[in-house]
Amino acid sequence: MDSDLVTGISSAKDLERKMHLKGKVIKTNKAGAIVDIGIEKPALLHVSQIVLDDNAQALRVEEFLKEGQEIDVYIRSVKDDRVEVSMKTPLALEWREINKGMVVNGTVTALERFGAFVEIGAERPGLVHISELTHGFVRDASEIVKVGDEVEAKVIDFNRRKKEIKLSMKAMQPGLDEIEGVTITPARPNRKKKKGKTAEQAKESETAEAAEPTVMEIALREAMEKTEGEETQSNQRTKKEKSISDVQEDILSRTLNQRS
Repeated sequence: MDSDLVTGISSAKDLERKMHLKGKVIKTNKAGAIVDIGIEKPALLHVSQIVLDDNAQALRVEEFLKEGQEIDVYIRSVKDDRVEVSMKTPLALEWREINKGMVVNGTVTALERFGAFVEIGAERPGLVHISELTHGFVRDASEIVKVGDEVEAKVIDFNRRKKEIKLSMKAMQPGLDEIEGVTITPARPNRKKKKGKTAEQAKESETAEAAEPTVMEIALREAMEKTEGEETQSNQRTKKEKSISDVQEDILSRTLNQRS
């Protein structure tokens, strides 16, 4: 307890909140006690700030404090030369001192499947949810930390009424885009290439596919070929008929000549 004890203070202007001092009880009453802490004016110790060795709160001041008794006190407030002290060891981190985004150091005190509880010197331990332990998927908090580990975390939210403090260890770790030498390129939609083909082969394949006739083109081509075929057959029949007619005329002409 005496490791943080401050001595040599003689003026109220040198006092700071949570400062640990030695004091001497000057007077007691139902409301509390007046304590000499070595400055120009005595300090006030309210009954609610008197605690016993077992950390229980005193109910009757005169039963536990006597005039001339030396006690350990902590500066609770300093205002207009009025100094209030407490026998309660102050929290390292009070609610009024907690802010979102602040970085804290603490010790893992308990593990649950949903996360880890970290003692940071506040009224309640902070909770690092399993999703805030590290980047990537975590099945169980014990995969990342164990009881007794000293960790660094960032306060991401807190609620004094509910006595909740939410912490993130992940926020203290660099993401992939923050690691030196790593370049993150945004994904862009690309055409799927056939497996086993080079870029050049894929390009040739795309050109060939573009050159293939459509269904409409095929139907039109078949219709044209059919029309051309019918015209050819018609021409062939006409030529054949003309040839037969010529032969018949020639035979008739020779027959008439013979008769003559």
